[in-house]
Amino acid sequence: MRPGNNELDDETLVASVALADRGAYAVLVQRHAMRYRALAFRMMGDMAQAEDIVQEAFTKLWTHASRFDGAKAKFTTWFHRIVVNRCLDEKRKRRLDPLPEGFDQADDCATAEEALASEGAAHEIRAAVETLSDRQKTAVILSYFDGLSNQDAADTMELNIKAFESLLVRARAKLREQLMQEKHSLITALGQEG
Repeated sequence: MRPGNNELDDETLVASVALADRGAYAVLVQRHAMRYRALAFRMMGDMAQAEDIVQEAFTKLWTHASRFDGAKAKFTTWFHRIVVNRCLDEKRKRRLDPLPEGFDQADDCATAEEALASEGAAHEIRAAVETLSDRQKTAVILSYFDGLSNQDAADTMELNIKAFESLLVRARAKLREQLMQEKHSLITALGQEG
């Protein structure tokens, strides 16, 4: 008796998708869409854009499944790379033009009271992650938010393991520095109130 698509591993399903098996494709979408939508949302900060990116990634899977080589990578690593690259491409497209010289920008920073009322530790960490470079942010998201092993994350970013770990060390150092600055600013602001 032949197993149904739901019992097959991802790599076997991709091979079936390469042969235009819609059932195998549906199983992969059902199995992984939410995970990759969450990854795209963490990278982009916009749910509609995250959904569009994942939809485009799954379309790429349908049209280019034959390019997948299960001997070289796991499906999840390969698909992570597709989603991450798509997110980075979108971020490059939407870089904002610098403000003209002399433009006064309104100070929209929250007061200490507002910060304490509206921001928890998770929000502060997300904000600190946003200050990282795209490469550092991607490394942190893949390792800590998406739960990939360092090797899988390195493969996703097309880096060797030592380069990835070095990138992750620099990202953690920058996060630590950013969070310490936030803490110092908050303590200073609270001290001035007293």
